[in-house]
Amino acid sequence: FDPRHYLGTHCFSLPKTGPHRLRFLLESVKDLRETLKKKGSTLVVRKGKPEDVVCDLITQLGSVTTVVFHEEVREIL
Repeated sequence: FDPRHYLGTHCFSLPKTGPHRLRFLLESVKDLRETLKKKGSTLVVRKGKPEDVVCDLITQLGSVTTVVFHEEVREIL
């Protein structure tokens, strides 16, 4: 979870993630983790800036050969 997603927007400082969306995200992650666990896998969840968290996780795991991610699309004003 990137803390920047829970701050205000650039233009009007409106919340990017309100309480209902946050609850949905948390429930979805919990459900995904439980589903993966039933299949013998797991889900790693971290809080922090992805550019820091992913680097730390790769270092911790040590045997990572590929990393795939997406970048948030930002509106150009």
